[in-house]
Amino acid sequence: MPSHVVIVGGSMGGLRAAEQLIANKFDGIITIVGDEQHMPYNRPPLSKDVLAAERDEQNSTLDHWHSSVAFRQRKSIADVQWKLGTPAVSSDLDSKTVTLADGEVLHYDGLVVATGLRPRRLDLPGPKSGRHVIRTLDDAIGLRGELEPGNRVVVVGGGFIGCETAATARTLGCEVHIVEPLAVPMIRPLGEEFGNTLRRVHEAFGVHVHTGVSVERAVACGDDSRRLSAVILSDGTRLDADVLIESVGSHPNVEWLDGNGLDLGNGVLCDNHLRVESRPDVVAVGDIARFPDPATGNIPRRIEHWCIPTDTAKRAAVSLIHHLNGAGEDTTVFSPLPSFWSDQFGLRLQGYGSPGDADHVSVLEGDLSNPIDDDPSALDGTVVGYYRGSQLVGVVMISPAPASARKYRDAIETSRAAVLTS
Repeated sequence: MPSHVVIVGGSMGGLRAAEQLIANKFDGIITIVGDEQHMPYNRPPLSKDVLAAERDEQNSTLDHWHSSVAFRQRKSIADVQWKLGTPAVSSDLDSKTVTLADGEVLHYDGLVVATGLRPRRLDLPGPKSGRHVIRTLDDAIGLRGELEPGNRVVVVGGGFIGCETAATARTLGCEVHIVEPLAVPMIRPLGEEFGNTLRRVHEAFGVHVHTGVSVERAVACGDDSRRLSAVILSDGTRLDADVLIESVGSHPNVEWLDGNGLDLGNGVLCDNHLRVESRPDVVAVGDIARFPDPATGNIPRRIEHWCIPTDTAKRAAVSLIHHLNGAGEDTTVFSPLPSFWSDQFGLRLQGYGSPGDADHVSVLEGDLSNPIDDDPSALDGTVVGYYRGSQLVGVVMISPAPASARKYRDAIETSRAAVLTS
């Protein structure tokens, strides 16, 4: 009887896991379970292209937007079985079963955990209508209709997604406020100096940035208690608001794994080969996987960058196939290079490595203090290096030339390789 692999998670990670299993000669049955109705699609355009597109009848449907962001389906996965719109609700790893929301029980020989994240919501008293998050295509379409010129938008959270969404809303003619509890937007991934530079960019385009404060209450419209009209900040400031966008972090979708004795404190704990704790028949992929990387100190962590579903799927597929085939363990060290980008007001931020691990920062090219006014291109070509001691652990560039991007990617890879071989 052929082996059966169940992949729980129908997004990018689940798709890449199926592709990699087949690419590594798995010839059994693959079933992908997903909570969304849509086939896998690309998420980064949601906070940019989907929100910013012109409003017209032709591009107002979910089908139109799904076709614009959907991943190309390779012929190799034509025989994969899809169960979409029916999430997994529980599992028994000892009996090798997964139970779906409709009561169906799937038996597996190998299990791939790819359920990803969901947005954290603010626990605020007050109205619910007008409050949004951005994680799914449905989220983006729901928000898109409210970003009309002149509408008042408050974005809570000054990270990458929050700042991208704020930039898009401002470009569409909305009045935009960013509320960031920390002292500087994007301080955790980029550091204080770089974060302050991006604050200047946003303010040059008319975004109001409030730091060191949080939202404490949502205020309803006088004639509709369900509808948002303002938010009250922790310092007492009142911001009129038609739309509140909550970009305040995520929760790993691990509840369906409860009761199996796993460490689910922050995603799913794995070894360096993406095997879930001591179970070689269970692997994890994507930003739900918490795994050690020798290049960054071997401390298990989750990585929420776009490249990680593909990188982890390659490693996890090999680990699972070795187990299913009864082969010896592949001892190759898994050390993926994180890479990321962000588009804001015509600037592209492109990064490699782990800037958050740095203990000091150095501007390698350009000048973060260049005047911006309404033309941020003065920052083009700026390169910031992130160091832990003498080791270059990350680099972030502003609208780099291709040759420059390759140069600094190579520098990060060389630095990481030196750690792995030391």
